[in-house]
This record gives sequence, structure tokens and C-alpha cells, in this order.
Amino acid sequence: MISAEVRPGRAAALARVPAFWVVSALLLAGGFRMAQIASRFGTAYPIATLTAVLLFALLAVPFWLLVSELDFLEREPIELLVLAFAWGGVVATSVSIPASTALENLIAKFGSPAYAAGWGAALAAPTVEEIAKTLGVVAIVLVARPQVNSVLDGVVYGAMVGLGFQIAEDIIFAVGAVALAGQGDHIQPVIATFLLRGFLSGVWSHTLFGALAGAGIGYLVVRHDRGYARRIGVAALALLGAWASHVLWNSPLLSDGIGNGAVGLLAVLVLKGLPPLLLILWLVRHAHDREADYYVGHLATLGDPELITESEMKVLGSGSARASARRLAGERAGHAGRHAVRRLQRAQAKLAVELSREVPPDSLSCEQIRLQRKVLRGLGHPEAIAGPRSWRHTASTIVTTVVAIAVLWVALSALGGA
Repeated sequence: MISAEVRPGRAAALARVPAFWVVSALLLAGGFRMAQIASRFGTAYPIATLTAVLLFALLAVPFWLLVSELDFLEREPIELLVLAFAWGGVVATSVSIPASTALENLIAKFGSPAYAAGWGAALAAPTVEEIAKTLGVVAIVLVARPQVNSVLDGVVYGAMVGLGFQIAEDIIFAVGAVALAGQGDHIQPVIATFLLRGFLSGVWSHTLFGALAGAGIGYLVVRHDRGYARRIGVAALALLGAWASHVLWNSPLLSDGIGNGAVGLLAVLVLKGLPPLLLILWLVRHAHDREADYYVGHLATLGDPELITESEMKVLGSGSARASARRLAGERAGHAGRHAVRRLQRAQAKLAVELSREVPPDSLSCEQIRLQRKVLRGLGHPEAIAGPRSWRHTASTIVTTVVAIAVLWVALSALGGA
């Protein structure tokens, strides 16, 4: 069962926790180290460095929005999301750079230089990086233990740590590619790195690996209905899964692609990246459904259709149904209707969380629900219900998919399938 503890959400509350200062010290040390690297890059290749930062910062925005929306019913405090992102971007990255190099040297020493050339990065980087990133989720637990009260929370924080790591690492690789090209301060290597490591690999790399390991930490922390040995085992298995997915991704297997050109490269990306993607999608769906049943169940005890109707309870627990309800409101009541439904759903989710804490719900949440209900009634759409799948939505999905495939094809062709 999901914990109903009151959760600290303000920076002032975090500052009263001793672990917060330890984590802050690590962030400062990591930030100082990454600032040194950035300074060297900026001095040698100012245009390329700025281009890399801008491109990958833009790439981070949709990922951030997607990850932060995973837990719609119980949103994570922005302070902790920033902390998780920062841990991945400065602590995990600054630790992994020298540690991975040292481990690769050990592999070359105890194995062979040829073996290290082929498998060094595949074994060293995942070993160091996945542990460093997982410690970021552990840091969140130590700083704000009541905040991690579902497996989905672990997924969100793990993904955010992975996102921070991915963006920082990609910027380093992009500017490093400029240095390797030896043609001065040019942005072509940055663009190529962005297409390959950011646009093509971004969907299922560090963000997914971090989410998988984070799910294990979430299970360890919240599933008190399971034995301690089992919880430890699940957490270890999740970390092992993240490590194995990372090893597969970095491995020289299929390094020459399947066939030639863009199709071969795309096939390799799918074969290596699809397993962790499918696993995380299943975990998120399972954890979300469990959390939705818990929170929506509290709303069912109200018995007040003014606050939430039976149909709205079914909608609130499903991401696709919530989106369908907003689309239907937009079709029937325009832009104002869509936004009123969104605000209504968020107020209902907030009320559900308040009820789960076994404390009197905030009257402001009820007032907000009643206000949006009044707005919807005035627009002739009094209930936030999901509509049937329309041909327009289907057509939009098809067009979006075609455009995405076209962009992907152009990106792969620009890279020459290499």
C-alpha cells in the first residue's frame, strides 16, 4: 500500500535534513569539476560549446516535461526534480569520467589492449555510471524519504537523474568531437553528435537506464508488505537490468550495422534499445495503474458528484483518458473548455492526494473544482468525460508518425548510416 505520510515539498523543509547538506556538498564539488571542463571547452571552442549547450538544453525540455508528467496524480516537488537532474548532470558525470577511464585501464591490464578497445567502454562505463546515477535516487530518499512513496516515484527520480547525466555527457561528447575533428571551432561535429547521441539515441539511453534502477530503489523503499530480502533482491535486479541494458547499448555487437545505410543503423538502434524501453513502459503502466487505484479510491468515498462524478473517476486514473477528455472539451467548448478540464483534473488529483494523507482536505482544492465545474457548465460541457477516438485524432497521429519517420530518415541519411 502506498504510504500516506505528509511529504515535505519546500526547500526550507529539505534544509532541515542533515543528508541535504551532504548532498549539497557533493553537488558543489561536482559542479566545480564540471565548470572546469566547461571553461576549457568554452575557451578552446566557444561557438561549438555554445551550440552544443543550446541544442542539448532544447532536447532536455520535452524529456523533462514527459518525465515530470509521469506521476500526474501526485506530482513531485520541483526542488527534488532539480536536485535529481543536477545530481546526474554534475555529480554522476564528474565521478564517472575519471572512474570509467581508470576501469578501462584495468580491463586493458588484466585482459588485453585489443579486448579493452572492443569491450572496455561497454563494461567500464555502465559499471561506474549506473552505480553513480542510482546513488542519486538514494540521495533523494535520504533527503526526502516521505516523498518517495511509490515505485513510480522511483521511476521519475531515476529518469530525471539519467536525463541530467545524458545531457551533460552529450555536451561533452559533442565538443570532444570538435576537438577530434581538428578543424577548429566548427559546429558540424556538434550537429552530427546531436543527431546521433541526442535525437536518435536519446529516447532509450540514460533516461531509461536511470528509470529502471530508480524503480528498484522505489520498490525497496515502499514495498513494506514484502520481505526485506526480496526488496533488496528486486532493487539489485533492477540495477543489474539497467547495467545490462547499458552494456548492450555500448557493446560492439552489431557495430557494423545490419546491412548498409540508414536502415541498418535504425535496426541496430531498435534491437539494442527496444528491450529497456518496453520494460520501462510496462513498469510505468503497472505502477501508474496501482497508484491510480489507490488515489481515485479515496475520491470514491466522497460521494459528491459536484467534486467528481463516476465517469470522471474512470477518466482521472488513465493518462490517455485524461487526454481524451481534454480533446473532447476542446471540440465542444473550444480552448476555454480544454483548459477548464485540465484545471479540473489537476484540482481533483490534488484533492485525492490530500484525502490519502488522512488529514482534512484543503478547502482551496474543493473551491477550485467547483469553480472549474461552474466554468464548464457555462460552456455547455459540465462533465470531464472521455470521448470516442475521432478520425481527426487518428489522422493527426498518422501524420505525426510519418513526419517523425521522415525526420529520422533524414537524420540517419545525413550521418551516412555510420
